[in-house]
Amino acid sequence: MPIIVNLDVMLAKRKMQSKELAERVGITLANLSILKTGKAKAVRFSTLESICKELNCQPGDILEFRMEDHT
Repeated sequence: MPIIVNLDVMLAKRKMQSKELAERVGITLANLSILKTGKAKAVRFSTLESICKELNCQPGDILEFRMEDHT
């Protein structure tokens, strides 16, 4: 999938654990884990907004687009 989730990077930069972020954002740790591993099919803008507020970052700090190599 060409969308890369860099949530682990932002959590490390902010010295925050997944459990703490999940509690602050109001989502389950399981759902946060699905997002972190890139297995999520979608993310609500409201969830993304809450994550960005808690991590003091922009959506582009968390989500990245990479072209797939079809050779």
